[in-house]
Amino acid sequence: MSDRWNDEPPPDWESLPPDPFDDEPEDRFEAMAPEPAARAVPAPRSVARGADGLAEEALAILRDLTGRPDANFHDGQFEAIEALVAHHRRALVVQRTGWGKSAVYFISALLQRRAGAGPALIVSPLLALMRDQVAAAERAGVRAAAINSANVTEWADIERQLDRDTVDVLFVSPERLVNPKFRAEQLPRLVATAGLLVIDEAHCISDWGHDFRPDYRRIRSLIAELPGGVPILATTATANQRVVDDVAEQLGAGGHEVFTLRGSLARDSLRLGVLDLGTQWRRLAWLRQHLADLPGSGIVYCLTVAAAEDTAAMLATAGHRVLAYTGRTDPADRLVAEDALKRNEVKALVATSALGMGFDKPDLGFVVHLGAPSSPVAYYQQVGRAGRATASADVLLLPGIEDREIWHFFATNAMPTQAKADAVLGALEAEGKPLSLAALEARVDIRRGQLELLLKVLAVEGAVQAVQGGWTVTGAPWVYDAERYERIAAARVAEQDAMVAYENLSAPACRMVFLTGELDDPDTTPCGRCDTCTTPWYATEVSTESLADAQASLDRVGVPIAPRAQWPTGLDRVGVSADGKPVRGKIIPGEQVAEGRVIARLTDLGHGNALRALFANDEGGRPLDAEVPADLAQACLRVLKEWGWATRPVAVIWIPSLDRPRLVESLATGIAQAGRLRLLGPLEVSPGSPPPAEQTNSVYRVRDLWQRFRVPDAMAAEIRALGGPVLLIDDLIDSRWTLTIAGRLLRRAGAGGVLPLALASIA
Repeated sequence: MSDRWNDEPPPDWESLPPDPFDDEPEDRFEAMAPEPAARAVPAPRSVARGADGLAEEALAILRDLTGRPDANFHDGQFEAIEALVAHHRRALVVQRTGWGKSAVYFISALLQRRAGAGPALIVSPLLALMRDQVAAAERAGVRAAAINSANVTEWADIERQLDRDTVDVLFVSPERLVNPKFRAEQLPRLVATAGLLVIDEAHCISDWGHDFRPDYRRIRSLIAELPGGVPILATTATANQRVVDDVAEQLGAGGHEVFTLRGSLARDSLRLGVLDLGTQWRRLAWLRQHLADLPGSGIVYCLTVAAAEDTAAMLATAGHRVLAYTGRTDPADRLVAEDALKRNEVKALVATSALGMGFDKPDLGFVVHLGAPSSPVAYYQQVGRAGRATASADVLLLPGIEDREIWHFFATNAMPTQAKADAVLGALEAEGKPLSLAALEARVDIRRGQLELLLKVLAVEGAVQAVQGGWTVTGAPWVYDAERYERIAAARVAEQDAMVAYENLSAPACRMVFLTGELDDPDTTPCGRCDTCTTPWYATEVSTESLADAQASLDRVGVPIAPRAQWPTGLDRVGVSADGKPVRGKIIPGEQVAEGRVIARLTDLGHGNALRALFANDEGGRPLDAEVPADLAQACLRVLKEWGWATRPVAVIWIPSLDRPRLVESLATGIAQAGRLRLLGPLEVSPGSPPPAEQTNSVYRVRDLWQRFRVPDAMAAEIRALGGPVLLIDDLIDSRWTLTIAGRLLRRAGAGGVLPLALASIA
């Protein structure tokens, strides 16, 4: 380009004075591999096998399952099998990753089938892991199938196999337990004929578990519906005593005794370490310089999608074979990435928690964290991916200064509030008929992701139910348990403090003992391998070259912001109309804004740090408001210079801000001055227009903004006279509805195009 954006900004512009943080909740449920061909069910055998006969038969299945003629049970494995098969007990198994919990339930399921029982029902969120387990199950003659949200086209075939009694193990995702069709058509038969119920990753049942999921709480009622004598197995590798007690209480509903088998959780193969490098670019520089030195292939975990994608891009540019793996990764691409890591075709996957419990690579050589998870238990679970079938694996944590604010964001969005619960129940009661999610969203001021979570919580607590056509109230009494949620929130804060304590651990304390101690493991024997038991085993230096390259990668600016193209459903219900007609469907092309730009996302590395500081509040909780800092001013001009628009803008207009008026005006004024553009001023705020709510869904956001702004007559005349596109300036982009509605007004006033520009976006 050859225009003013290539020049240095004028002196007065140069001299300006100085978490959701992740994606939508992850969809971890993926289709299983094709089921093997049906075979005849073995003739029923008597359950009353002798202990020696049962042990011999179980060992034979284990050796088929592992493909090793010399395989033997780990301590406790046969005891769990015997409790389930010989005594039909309810068992809770808490054992470290790699101990062989899946072998217990596969062997028990097949032994039950041979005794004439029905198929085992396994509730699990780990369908990615099941792809690996199916192949092993086939070797032992276990016929496995799955019913989940990702393989709907296979359901009819699986139903026929169930009718023919040719399924030994049926996996279901926890979400199926609240699906009306599944509950009505499949679940009663499965419950009536089940030979075994397995609850995998059972810590998800508990409010206190590090990965609590509302759908899992349905299992309590599922247990109550089982016929007498059906054995139940719950398994997990990450449960402290509080979680163990909670899960055992749920398993023992009805007065049943629970057989609890708990082993040592220490992992002899893991070599733990913490390296605090301070700044983000030093962490990236260390990783860029030393990734190749880590053993084998592994995982680099990041706390946010943006961090994972940016880190993967930086490492790839530096010549490392890596792939990103996040909640934004297409399901097909996830499979490709998983396979590439398993075949050691990449050095690492750079991932969020989307690559969690469901991934199995026994020879994984290392796990590195750029930023810490919010609890030692969650950290233990993630690092447990490494070293399952190797003598040694390296685990390194590179904590970040931004970790606590990310933890806080996730924590504050995880639990429902009474006001939101009351709003949902009130809307459903008032309607008197089922409401779809979209229809309910138009009636309550709650964002889609939070609304889905809240409905799940209310469903498992019996206040609402999913039916054909949407959601309805059940009529059952329901009281918001404020005390319980306060206790959970306090527990989460304690977990965060414990994670910080782990980071700051020093000799003679042992990192492995600290982690397993958080899981209430009584074994306090030091590991003798971590960086506090010995000396740091990892390199600590960062070269000047790596630092420069990392800083350059973080200095990237300019994130595209896609324009809104569709109005949200339900605007007619909240009184939004245009020219006497309801507003619905696609936004008229002539009233749309163009693709916009921000310097960076608040979740980004690099400029994300400065932007988070800029949009922080003071100690009293009030927004800070100042002119644009010089470094961000320069970054903004770089964004404009590299934009590549078809037609250069002719004027600058800004959206008036309630919280940061000085910031927005200085940004607009500086841009106009630097680009020699007409500064047309701010849009007007309609008299008496109330400020829009901060936390709101799309329907209510549009409603609140629809009449809020107007284009002054003098501004409209200048827009028509100039005839070209205008830059529309804002400070922070969240839902994009403010820019969409303000831009529509400017297009209707005659603007040849509207180019939105803001300092940052939420995500």
